[in-house]
Amino acid sequence: MDLISYLVKEGWLKTPCIIEAFKKIKRTDFIPNEMKGLSEINEPLPIGYGQTISQPLTVAFMLEQLQPEPGNKILDIGSGSGWTSALLAQIVKNGKVIALEILPELKEFGEKNVAKYNFVKKGIVKFFCLDATNGYINEAPYDRILVSAEVQKEIPLAWKEQLKINGRIVVPINNSVWTLIKKSDKDFKVIKYSGFSFVPLIHKDNIKDK
Repeated sequence: MDLISYLVKEGWLKTPCIIEAFKKIKRTDFIPNEMKGLSEINEPLPIGYGQTISQPLTVAFMLEQLQPEPGNKILDIGSGSGWTSALLAQIVKNGKVIALEILPELKEFGEKNVAKYNFVKKGIVKFFCLDATNGYINEAPYDRILVSAEVQKEIPLAWKEQLKINGRIVVPINNSVWTLIKKSDKDFKVIKYSGFSFVPLIHKDNIKDK
C-alpha cells in the first residue's frame, strides 16, 4: 500500500481536495537529492539548517484541521521545503498563499521547489524571507494561517489580528496541534490535539544560534 492510500485508509486524509493535492504534489520534489529515496516513508526528514520536512501524517492532520478552500488567502508560516505551500496552492486554486521563511537558504530552496509546479510564476504563491512572528500585514487579512514549527510560549497577537472572522489558525504548541477558530475580534474557539513533535519556530531573537 502506498503512503497516500495508507493515510486515507487510516482516516488521516479525508477531504477530497486535500487528497487530490497529496496525489498531485509529490513529496519527493521537496526533499534534498540525497534523500529522494525516502520520500514515501511516513517520517519527518532533514532539509538542512536544523529544519525538517514534516511527517506526511502530521501534514495531513494539520491540513484537515485547517480546512483550506478554493479562493482562500493563506499565510504559511515556516514554509521550509515549500511542500505545505504547494499543497495549499493546489487546494486554493485561484486563491493565494503567502509563504514566510526566516532562513534565506530555505526560502530559496522552498521557492525553487514550489516553482516546479508553476505556482510562483502564476502568482499563487509568494515567498518572503522574514521573521514570521509579526505575520505579514501587507496581504492581511487571511482566511487561514498554517504554522509548521512549534511556538514555545503563546501565539503572536499579530497572527490573531490578521485572521478573518471565522478563519482558522493551525499551530503547534508544546507538543500539541492547536486549532483556533476566530469567532469575533477577541473570541477564539480553541481545540487541542496532543502527541505531536515539531522543530521550534525560529525568530530574530534566536536565529543567531543557527
